[in-house]
Amino acid sequence: MGFSFLLAFVVGGIICVIGQLIMNIGKLTPGHTLSILVVAGAILDGLNLYEPLINLAGAGATVPITSFGNSLTHGALAEAEKHGWIGVLTGMFEVTSSGISAAIIFGFIAALIFKPKGKVD
Repeated sequence: MGFSFLLAFVVGGIICVIGQLIMNIGKLTPGHTLSILVVAGAILDGLNLYEPLINLAGAGATVPITSFGNSLTHGALAEAEKHGWIGVLTGMFEVTSSGISAAIIFGFIAALIFKPKGKVD
């Protein structure tokens, strides 16, 4: 059990290090980095490489943002098999709608509770 925690920590940490390197070396914004990591997760799922990573690392692979790309692709491909091209669109939203809704709701609540601060130069 302890080894699985260590493995999850290491894999999740490596994903985060990759994101930090993209921002620092590539001089990209967090939004660009986020998009790159989501697309990377989608590509890895399309190549059937992300599921083995999830089986190996558990939460170390399902918590980072790359898992969102994995979920989008996984849902789209699963629904495309059932319903054809329309399933590609519906599958993405069916699998990820709860996470997107939670992000919107909790972001709204946080904006109501805390005073937003602008960028200080």
